[in-house]
Amino acid sequence: MNIRARMAEQTANLRAASDIPKDETAASKTANDKPKTGPGMAAALAAANIKIQELETRGAQSVLPVSEIVPNPWQPRRVFNEAKLSELAESIREVGLLQPIVVRRAESTYQIVAGERRWRAHKLVGLEEIKVLVVDCTDQDMAVLALVENIGRDDLADYEVSISIRRTEKEFPNRRRLAEAVGMSRRGLYRYLAFDNLPAFITSDLDINPTLIGGNAADAIASVIKKHGEDAIAAARELWPDVVSGNLDQGKYAPAIAALVGRRASSTTARERSIEKFFAGNTHAGSITKDVNSFTVKIKTGVLSDAQETRIRQVISELFNGDPS
Repeated sequence: MNIRARMAEQTANLRAASDIPKDETAASKTANDKPKTGPGMAAALAAANIKIQELETRGAQSVLPVSEIVPNPWQPRRVFNEAKLSELAESIREVGLLQPIVVRRAESTYQIVAGERRWRAHKLVGLEEIKVLVVDCTDQDMAVLALVENIGRDDLADYEVSISIRRTEKEFPNRRRLAEAVGMSRRGLYRYLAFDNLPAFITSDLDINPTLIGGNAADAIASVIKKHGEDAIAAARELWPDVVSGNLDQGKYAPAIAALVGRRASSTTARERSIEKFFAGNTHAGSITKDVNSFTVKIKTGVLSDAQETRIRQVISELFNGDPS
């Protein structure tokens, strides 16, 4: 389950306190099933809807050329469902546009505040004009409305949300304020930002198919790469085609990277380590082990005479301290 799905599940039954009738609130004081309220995504979506309604109330209705309108620059959605868009376009062809889209003036064009799917459907049908409400809207309002409205929809990928968060971030003094505005916990926000720490070969494929991995997987991958560095990036590159093809579940991708790094490290150590055994007659007397860190001689005490031990000590002294004579 991705981050947005968990957030939606947690806030599905929540209402703002102001939306609960007084008589219901009073009754709940003696009941066990108190009305559930909370901030989070439910409140953020409600606030976004109220804001759009306020803008529509103050907006001026008009008709504009479709060609003079551009998408919201903070729009998180990169992929639109073509089948649903075609259905909407056919509906508009048959009965017309029932609800104008909301736009704001921006230099020589108009930017969409709400209603990009309806605008795209007009283009798909080939209509040259569209009904609009022209409103005054700040950059911060545009950023938050685009993000919150789309996060509430099931078909928006976590990667798309992460891109929009990055675009939206500059409109706020800090991430705490941003998290509050879009109804996220700070931890939830940072999980989306984990996409920024992924290698380019992953994000380039996400640009084409944003649903390949979710925020939890991105967070886990970023953690593995931070821990193992270039070795993890190499392993991630090798395993990534399996994720793209669907042969490796996104939730198992990060553990698979860590496992491959571990296997390669063990294999490298084994190749760089050599062991040579030696014998006293037919008896195993000891071994000489050499690896990247040490040169070790082990001799069983039962096969070593006092004279041999003295001689070994003399040889070591001569090798490292020079000839004492």
